Amino acid sequence: MRFKLLFSNRFFDDLQQDIDWYNAKKAGLGARFFVAVKNRLAEIKRNPFSVAIRYDDVRCAIVKKFPYMIHFRILPKDKTIEVIAVFCTHRNPELWKSLK
Repeated sequence: MRFKLLFSNRFFDDLQQDIDWYNAKKAGLGARFFVAVKNRLAEIKRNPFSVAIRYDDVRCAIVKKFPYMIHFRILPKDKTIEVIAVFCTHRNPELWKSLK
């Protein structure tokens, strides 16, 4: 089954904030983070059911080489993957509750 990705505004806000943070730490690191997220999204799109459900119906995919998870839902009826947020695993997990 072929799925399309649907992104929340929050996802893009979080992603840009995280890219900026990494670029402030080291030039070019934000671009490496972006590529890692983009690659993980491609994997999710190819096989979304390979990622375990973590909260209710939300799945969390680890971003390789960075302490982040991409939070998403699968809407099989619509053949859509709803990408909710990219979230740092070092942050307080209670913050996730405000994203749902």
